[in-house]
Amino acid sequence: MKPLLPLAAATVGALAAPQAYARASSLGDRHPASAATFRAADAAMVLGARVWPDGRPSRFLRQRVEAGAALYHRGLVARLLLTGAARNREGLDETEAMARTALALGVPEADLLVDGSGHDTRASARNARERLGLAGVIVCTQEFHLPRAMWLCRSVGLDAQGAYPPVLARRHTLIGYGRELPATWKAALEIARDTVAPRDAPR
Repeated sequence: MKPLLPLAAATVGALAAPQAYARASSLGDRHPASAATFRAADAAMVLGARVWPDGRPSRFLRQRVEAGAALYHRGLVARLLLTGAARNREGLDETEAMARTALALGVPEADLLVDGSGHDTRASARNARERLGLAGVIVCTQEFHLPRAMWLCRSVGLDAQGAYPPVLARRHTLIGYGRELPATWKAALEIARDTVAPRDAPR
């Protein structure tokens, strides 16, 4: 049994390494949405999440939009970038639910940028930089998601800060932290591949 302990420790360390790096590298720019330490940015990048069959945003998604709206009303961003899947796995439109929520929170329609092709965090980051030409964003998502999201944004040249809503003491929050370990490994491999491969190479 004892000889297996170092192997187990090494395996856990390897699995956690990308997440540890992402957390360490984003630490100084990752804050609660209510913090007074943010720099002004081009937009609040609100990442998509689950939508209920009746079109209502899930609690996590509503929290993300609320964080972005709060930054907007504080004058830190001039626009909200609502990025998600216009047609997700359930056939639901994340961006429509996000836009409806933002409007209800007092953000004018003219100040909403909608990206319906943000099918994952990496695509959202690339679309913000390459299609929309944004230079700096404040990423709005749950705390467990922010380190990976900010790493992906910075990998495409965005100046990324991170704003997270209050952390909910729920089972889904715990699951979210667990899922980030393999998800951040996937992000690390994608970033490494994009660094080596030419930008215009087939993907």
